[in-house]
Amino acid sequence: MAAVTLHDEPSMAALLEAVREFLEDDVIPGTEGRLRFHARVAANVVRMVERELALGEAQAAAHSADLARLGVGSEEELATAIRAGALDGRIAEVAAVVRRTVAAKLAVAHPGYGAG
Repeated sequence: MAAVTLHDEPSMAALLEAVREFLEDDVIPGTEGRLRFHARVAANVVRMVERELALGEAQAAAHSADLARLGVGSEEELATAIRAGALDGRIAEVAAVVRRTVAAKLAVAHPGYGAG
């Protein structure tokens, strides 16, 4: 069953794809210097937003579940618990959660970073 949405087509993802393609296919090749650099930055930002739209909901659910298993409700609470030594006996579990958190953030911000 398709998700119910208030907004008609094109979707956010389709709009972002159109903007990214315009930047990559028309603006970047036709510019140079500072304008080209900023167009490349803008295209990269759009790619990041596309990835967050695609991955964000599942990542947020997994992250919330990880934090709940550690008995905290936020990264701030996790940091406080770590500083207080409350999770010293679960260091391997904490490290695994932190690694998954960083990997999820990199999957959006810089996919492929650290691969290989």
